[in-house]
Amino acid sequence: MPSTREIRRRIRTVKNIAQITRTFQMIASSRMRRAQERVQRARPYAEQIRELVSRLATVAGEDLGNEVALLRSRPVKRVGLIVISPNRGFCGALPSNINRKAASTALEIQEEVQRAEGQRPAVSFVAIGRKGRDFVVRTQQHLLAEFTQLSDNPSMNDASAVAQVAMDAFLSGEVDVVYLVYARFVSTTSQQPVAIQLLPVQPPQSAGSSERQRIDYIYEPDPRAIFEALLPRYVDVQVYLALLEARASEESARMVAMKNATDNANELVDDLTLAYNKARQASITTQILEVVAGAGEL
Repeated sequence: MPSTREIRRRIRTVKNIAQITRTFQMIASSRMRRAQERVQRARPYAEQIRELVSRLATVAGEDLGNEVALLRSRPVKRVGLIVISPNRGFCGALPSNINRKAASTALEIQEEVQRAEGQRPAVSFVAIGRKGRDFVVRTQQHLLAEFTQLSDNPSMNDASAVAQVAMDAFLSGEVDVVYLVYARFVSTTSQQPVAIQLLPVQPPQSAGSSERQRIDYIYEPDPRAIFEALLPRYVDVQVYLALLEARASEESARMVAMKNATDNANELVDDLTLAYNKARQASITTQILEVVAGAGEL
């Protein structure tokens, strides 16, 4: 059984750890609130541009997929995956869940293409965040590009840089399809890893009412020109919203992980305190017995 001195040392150590994790929890909580606010502000804009792209795709005419480069589908021989992951740790299982989602998505796409076209496509990764970059390097996958120095508060310029890499690779034929893998923010305790197709762009189905869809707008210069000019911006917004969602998910996961670590440390302190009291009581009892035995011999 450990001595009382050793138990006291362990209690002090665990209390220090609890103070550190508590500080991390408070910092993550503050950052999480700001990240959640940014996500809530960005979602209406993303929804409006999504609806606008859907409406323009409806009125711009047919054969858009053959005439607009970002819509053009072709046989899939090379797949691109943009993986958004945390730069730092202390956020529980979130990095592992994202990396696992990226690996499963790549495997599913390869198997689907192999069944349809009889060949297994190659996969290239664009890693955003050190955890994803480390996963790609560790598994010896092809790393097309990496972004590990992005700000904790990602901007539209950051998203445009990532989207431009993806669009350049797609337009040059370096990849035939691009997917975006990130953690969608659901709630403080729930983050859902998802994979969405980024390129070729698939115009979303409009969720507006039939009355709004019947409105006859006047477009200048014409719907197709506006549609083609809007598509790169639509891709930028998709990446930007994913960056914000991933950031909110990261801070939420970190806050929950640090809270659990603090609670576990406090429970361990209680257990060690109980063990210390027992050891101290046993020591006192032993000393009393020794005194009684010594008095009896006299």
